[in-house]
Amino acid sequence: MKLISIWAKYLAALVFGLALLAGLIVLLFVALTYPRLPSMDTLTDYRPKVPLRVFSSDGYLLGEFGEERRSVVKLAQVPKQLQQAILAAEDANFYEHNGIDWQGVLRSAYVNATTGAIRGGASTITMQVARNFFQSREQTMLRKANEALLSFKIERSLTKDQILEVYINHIFLGERAYGFGEASFAYYGRPLNELNLPELAMLAGVPKAPSAFNPIVNPQRAKTRQLYVLRRMRELEMISANDFEVASKAPLTYQRTRREASKTAHYINEMVRKQVFDLYGENAYTLGLNVTTTIAAGEQDAAYAAIRKGVLDYDRRHGYRGPEGYITLPPAGKARDEAIDAAIEKAGESDDLLAAVVIEARGTKLVVSRPDKELISIEGDGLRFVRRALSEQASAAERIRTGAIVRLSDAGKGSYRVVQKPEVEAALVSLEPDSGAIRALVGGFEFAENQFNHATQAQRQPGSSMKPFLYSAAIEKGVTATTIIDDYPITISASKTGSDEWEPKNSDDQYKGPMSLRQGLALSRNTVSVRLIQKIGVQYAHDYMMKFGFDPKVNPAVYALALGAGGVSPLQLAAAYSVFANGGVRPRPYLITRITDQRGVEVFAHKPPTAAESEQVIDPRNAFIMSNLLRESVRSGTATRAQALKRQDIAGKTGTTNDAVDAWFAGFNAKLVAVAWVGYSTPKSLGEKENGGGAALPIWMNYMSTALKGEPSAVPARPDGLIAVRVGGTPKALEPGQALPADGQLPLEGGYMEYFYSEYPSGSGISYIGGDYKPPLEFAPNSLDGAPPTGEPQKQ
Repeated sequence: MKLISIWAKYLAALVFGLALLAGLIVLLFVALTYPRLPSMDTLTDYRPKVPLRVFSSDGYLLGEFGEERRSVVKLAQVPKQLQQAILAAEDANFYEHNGIDWQGVLRSAYVNATTGAIRGGASTITMQVARNFFQSREQTMLRKANEALLSFKIERSLTKDQILEVYINHIFLGERAYGFGEASFAYYGRPLNELNLPELAMLAGVPKAPSAFNPIVNPQRAKTRQLYVLRRMRELEMISANDFEVASKAPLTYQRTRREASKTAHYINEMVRKQVFDLYGENAYTLGLNVTTTIAAGEQDAAYAAIRKGVLDYDRRHGYRGPEGYITLPPAGKARDEAIDAAIEKAGESDDLLAAVVIEARGTKLVVSRPDKELISIEGDGLRFVRRALSEQASAAERIRTGAIVRLSDAGKGSYRVVQKPEVEAALVSLEPDSGAIRALVGGFEFAENQFNHATQAQRQPGSSMKPFLYSAAIEKGVTATTIIDDYPITISASKTGSDEWEPKNSDDQYKGPMSLRQGLALSRNTVSVRLIQKIGVQYAHDYMMKFGFDPKVNPAVYALALGAGGVSPLQLAAAYSVFANGGVRPRPYLITRITDQRGVEVFAHKPPTAAESEQVIDPRNAFIMSNLLRESVRSGTATRAQALKRQDIAGKTGTTNDAVDAWFAGFNAKLVAVAWVGYSTPKSLGEKENGGGAALPIWMNYMSTALKGEPSAVPARPDGLIAVRVGGTPKALEPGQALPADGQLPLEGGYMEYFYSEYPSGSGISYIGGDYKPPLEFAPNSLDGAPPTGEPQKQ
């Protein structure tokens, strides 16, 4: 017994010594490790990685950039039941312990000792925060020890509520969603405060294993985990028995959704991304910056829809080119399904243009397959566009046969039509003429296939849409709206062009004889424009026209400038037309109004130019006259189809270049300017019968019908320094007893008002522009019915 007693004392001393040694080692480890633990600044000044988000002026999400999708919420905004569900699932004693759940640690240690493996477990919410911010997920004793020390440090630096708020915003919950705020949108498409108890319990169960308990990936395991969370909530008396009963029996609901960015604003988003990246670099995608733009969401959608319709309408006019490709179809079964899926994935979707593979092709019927084995039969009107490609006379490249890859569009009522992906491009941009705020911008038909922004980056020949700036220059030189200008053949000698002799022609190869300046612009007569630039001087015209913001490097001082032979972008042209709509002041287009950080602090705000900074580039009287003349294009000129908008304040100008390579329409009223362009990325003819009025104007009209809906007409007031004279009309008989006016002239009825600078009263400026040819008397200034002159073109 004595020997046993001695050994017992030795053993106790050994255990005590070992325990003391272990304690000293732990103290030494803590003493050496604690000072080297990471700073808590990351948590005390918590700034999670939040993506860059782009918003319209009216608050709609336009775009999002960043790998981690996160919506930061304050703890006060988190539903109480979600907070309880998280605690029930992850750390029921969170508000009682000091960062370590010692019972859980002992339980985990026992499991590790008996199994011989290092397993997870016993991690409190504080420890998870420590691991997510500062540690790897490697299962080692050293990592666990460091994690425990970090947890103590976090508990000393933050309150319990702060720790829980960090956890709620930082934890990963699958589907690229970080934090419960974003997960709510990812799985339900709604904010947290709109979710019910079963939905909140499902979310609370996901952090344990996002890949396993993700309802989209594994709904069965997600349901099992949800029931566990609900049971724990009931055991902890967080919910009533009735609440548990109802919630546990509710079917698991979820949807593959999130707050999708606008599909119509890809070019806008890319413009914003580049501007913000220039300011912040790679941090732009993680700082949680919210960018508010000038874009009006409804107008942006209308611009996108107008571009899609205009381009598809053009494409239909020019016929079917044939399938996008062909595949060899295996026999029916899994191999065929996989081949079809692969072909459609390679072809890619294009919004409303759906890719499909032809399974059966007859002269009057097509059967096509979409993903998920969806078979669609198309007959009748759905085949009208491609009927020729179904005939035996079709060429091999055009023929639609089994295995062909085609495109479909929804024809309504569950039916489809066969269409094709267009090759032509288009762009539209609109802005407020007084501020320069961009209201809508679409830079091409399909951003996914062509990121080149034709609205801002393309330098295309403007054609006749450039003429108004020449006419404005002529008015400043004393030409008036009633000046008569010869519309008949003209030749500019080589000595004046500096190269070859030039014989400009009208687009219709016809000549209408002498006409007023008003008519020359409305009817877009090329020879009238050439005579104008010849009269006022090429260099003067060039210098004046560049005031509107055009690049002189791509718009040289040559005679062809009169016909728009230089280069402009749709945005530049919209800003230039804004001068007419804005009383002669040129605005500076801008897109971003403000930027805030994730805490709502404003870090950038657009500062509009002061009155002193505003650039008055032309006389306000000139701008008024030009607006008046450009309304004539809509009333009686090349843009008469715009009368369908039933507005009296629309002014604008069509533009078509040689061989119809570019088609334009630029139009405005006092509140809004918009420019539409159609053309191929690699310049080539749009077709013999295509022009600005037929290709671009319909796009502009479809957009403006939405943008100006409900807006009253807004014709600008006449500025000082102008004299108004009625032109045309018939004398109106005096009423009985009515005295004759002092000038002895009967008042006129009908006709229209013409405006003149006070220094050129009643059109006493330049009255006639032409060569030696003098118009015969039968040519009335406002008549288009006279016979064109004959003889050889004059060289001038």
